[in-house]
Amino acid sequence: MKINKLAFSPCIAVASFMVLSLCLRAAPSGASSLEAAVETVVVTATREARSKQELPEAVQVFDQDTIDAVSPSHPSEILNRVAGVHVNNLGGEGHMTSIRQPISTRGVYLYLEDGIAIRPTGFFNHNSLYEVNVPQSGAIEVTKGPGSALYGSDAIGGLINSITRTPPDQTEIKLNLEAGSDQWQRGLLSFGARQGAHSAVVNLNTTRNDSFRDQAEYSRDSLTARWDYQADDSLKVKTLLSYTEVDQSGVSSLEEADYKNDIEKNRFHGNTAFRHVEALRLSSEFSWQPSDQELLTLTPYYRDNTASMSPSWMVSYDPNIRESQFQSYGLLSKYRINSSDSVQWIAGVDLDYTASQYQEEAVSHSLDGDIYTGFTSLKNSVTVFDSYNFDAKQKSVSPYVHLEIQMTDRWLASLGVRYDHFTIEYDDNLSSSVADGIFIPQLGRPVTHQRPEDQTVTFSEWSPKFGVVFQISDKHVGYFNARHGFSIPSVGTLFRSGSSSNTDELEPISADSVELGVKGELAPWLRYEVAVYQMDIEDDIISVVNGFERNVFNAGETQHRGIEVSLNGALGSEWLYAIAFSKTDQKYDSFSYTCCFPSQNIDVSGNEIGKAPDMIANVSLAYTPKMIEGLRFEIEWEYLSEYYTDETNSADYDGHDLLNFRASYRVSPKLELYGRVQNLTDERYSTYTSNQVGDDDISYRPGTPRSVYAGVRYTF
Repeated sequence: MKINKLAFSPCIAVASFMVLSLCLRAAPSGASSLEAAVETVVVTATREARSKQELPEAVQVFDQDTIDAVSPSHPSEILNRVAGVHVNNLGGEGHMTSIRQPISTRGVYLYLEDGIAIRPTGFFNHNSLYEVNVPQSGAIEVTKGPGSALYGSDAIGGLINSITRTPPDQTEIKLNLEAGSDQWQRGLLSFGARQGAHSAVVNLNTTRNDSFRDQAEYSRDSLTARWDYQADDSLKVKTLLSYTEVDQSGVSSLEEADYKNDIEKNRFHGNTAFRHVEALRLSSEFSWQPSDQELLTLTPYYRDNTASMSPSWMVSYDPNIRESQFQSYGLLSKYRINSSDSVQWIAGVDLDYTASQYQEEAVSHSLDGDIYTGFTSLKNSVTVFDSYNFDAKQKSVSPYVHLEIQMTDRWLASLGVRYDHFTIEYDDNLSSSVADGIFIPQLGRPVTHQRPEDQTVTFSEWSPKFGVVFQISDKHVGYFNARHGFSIPSVGTLFRSGSSSNTDELEPISADSVELGVKGELAPWLRYEVAVYQMDIEDDIISVVNGFERNVFNAGETQHRGIEVSLNGALGSEWLYAIAFSKTDQKYDSFSYTCCFPSQNIDVSGNEIGKAPDMIANVSLAYTPKMIEGLRFEIEWEYLSEYYTDETNSADYDGHDLLNFRASYRVSPKLELYGRVQNLTDERYSTYTSNQVGDDDISYRPGTPRSVYAGVRYTF
């Protein structure tokens, strides 16, 4: 680890002062143990229930009641309540994520369901939270920064873990019907029951939405089924089946004139840019506790994912239609033993085998003015032309060990290390005689599709972790962690080369992070969490436009540091509030590349990172009047500061403020009515604003205007 490079910033100095100040007021040495602090249970860090106060990391937990109260129509509506987290809305449930990183599509986040990655390493998709049934989750946990030794590639910016709902103690049926603006329709059905040692719950989600943009329809159908079996006092089994099908029409960005005057405009009509995804996951977690001091957990799993699409972001320079699929077989194993009252060991090995197939063909689009009206395949009866057709088989073996030592009543230390070894066997199914380029009538020029030779690529990475928690008093703790994270290049980035050369030689992204924080409760009206961090990233994988070409390579070093503050509490018996705030400083340490037409060298060392807002805030205030039992109102403010739209810092987006309103009324224990208004003031804003270096035209993704939703929940 390169901790010597991570000098203490002013933010870290501030947090150090806060910790010291609280230490001076600490309770006497006879204070109770860490578990006595404000209790929030977290399962992501060690795949087992732990008190949040015992963990040397910044983590936010949303329970089922909070998820129901927010009733998110998009993952951003719940996740943006976390300090330092911004998830944008790209249409339907499409999104990009920003956690201690700029807003981007990069694979530096790990998305989980019950602790299992929803996609294998090397197959990251920035939209893939739409493969999770978020509104019917039992809880959502967000860990910021690199994960513990139990997690490997992609866990750099953070982890988002959706936890399924626990089956009810008695037979229960819940129906939730919702309608809203732009033909929004959603039905959520949940059925659960318990019989002896068996209990189960089945959740169904069907959603339809026409969108405020022209011809931008979206639909999803999801099933999440969980079966729990308590074999005896020492053995229990949890089986989980998840299936999601998503259909999304393409949504274009807009140039400034259309963004200001015609936000409903969508340049993709008909079937120009589409996406169809089917995602199936099946797992069984076997937990055997031979003694009070031991726990063995084995979780075999299976994934089957298929996606067909015409990528909207490539329509203007490399139009194509593609189909990708993968099937995964894996095993998560964990053995935990308390070797003494003060020492706990967790060790295991994670195995994964993923076989994938990718096929792509070039197309040419038809245009009516600046509207894409459809596409024509460039295949004909004589020539079958595939730009790409390859198989990639990926194997990974990842042993790890995690040690926790209760050094004194106040000090808890954790050390961990993980070793990940990946082997990827790539086979090109196209003959070497197939040309690596084809003329695209729409563009009036040929497009290059380079294809690497058949080969086997390997990656090996060590990930050391260290953390310490100090109990300041009964209700206050401080913590520190130093962690290394990494992310290997995706299979598509390695072997779908486009016009780039040597993509099969790309190296993993590497990150070194230090973090210092305090958390606790000063009073019932003030619970708090403050974290400051610094992260250095090397070998970031970037994509750069150079004339008609788009090149991918490892480039430079970046530095990310900031402070995150979370406050919440009860103001009397009728008011609740929550505040989430972050201030970041993200810069290019050493960063230069060749781009543009004519070709030129761009050196942006010292510049701020593009698409990296330096301030994010979310404030909510809820009112539950005593005089009308069951009534609840909430007002929410979302703030995103300005940010530069490219690496040269020559243009920027002003940021935006949004207000949302929610109301609910529990008519009876079985019946609840609710409604919400998103973007209450009908603000004109962009969810993603960017431009290519050398191009003065800025592209905007208009956000949803004022939208009204109403729903009913009934329990049978």
